[in-house]
Amino acid sequence: MIAAHADWSTDPRKRWVSIARRGPRGWRAEAPVLAGDPAALAAALIAEGGPAALGLDLPLGVPRGFAEGRMEAGFPEFLRGLAGRPGFFEVAATLDQVSRERPFYPARGVKGMTRAAHAAALGLGESRGLSRRCDRATAERPAGAPVFWTLGANQSGKAAIAAWRDWLAPGLAGGAPYALWPFEGGVHALLARGRAVLAEVYPAEALRHLGLVMPGSKRVQRDRAALGEALLDAMAERRVAPSPALRAMARDGFGADAAGEDRFDSVIGLLGLIGVLDGARPDFVPEDPAIRLWEGWVLGQTAMPRDG
Repeated sequence: MIAAHADWSTDPRKRWVSIARRGPRGWRAEAPVLAGDPAALAAALIAEGGPAALGLDLPLGVPRGFAEGRMEAGFPEFLRGLAGRPGFFEVAATLDQVSRERPFYPARGVKGMTRAAHAAALGLGESRGLSRRCDRATAERPAGAPVFWTLGANQSGKAAIAAWRDWLAPGLAGGAPYALWPFEGGVHALLARGRAVLAEVYPAEALRHLGLVMPGSKRVQRDRAALGEALLDAMAERRVAPSPALRAMARDGFGADAAGEDRFDSVIGLLGLIGVLDGARPDFVPEDPAIRLWEGWVLGQTAMPRDG
């Protein structure tokens, strides 16, 4: 089996992937490398011949309110249908441009704009209508960003645009051998030769599953380096043997450049993915049709949102 996790960004220079291969004695993990073309990456994982799982730090799913009234059976069919629809991904500059056919907002900062106004423009009620259940704060972590919001450091809309528009929608429309968790089944049931199982993995969630606490900011090399030995211990607990390059990188804090946090996140996400593949974490998805068909879930997450 092969497992990989890509830390996503609109900037290809900040898209890093960590890859591990499972053998009789556990996993062998390599140091992060630039992900490059995502379709080529997925094809390379599949070509190795074993079941392949690819974790992605980007939204896979849409809010339930947005899905209401749609004719598609669920998110994979919806995503497939976005191929060739560039207008859907054009970020609205003003609220009067926002619609169900152009949901991403805002193109730039404007005084007085709010997520509540964005939600209202999409017919989603108050601001929390923008968020999927898995985006909301739990007892274990703060809230993630809404899918269609594109402004600020805490946003995931631009990553969704880059992945959906440039890779996933055309790939699915063209028959790429991808299976999307959890919409098409449990992760273990989906694993098969000749295809890649794609799952949303949230490094901030996975860090907590590993029992690790960041001593400062993941954006600071010395803080990442301070976590190095604990991270290597977590790998050993997961039966993951790091390559010499990965071991050195963990102790060094994943480098001094701006991509250090991306390399760090790609490794944390990989360990979170492996935890579910090996049964250390459950392949849990709430018994909620809206989640299973449209919203999706974060792999390994078991905590429900505080606000229901």
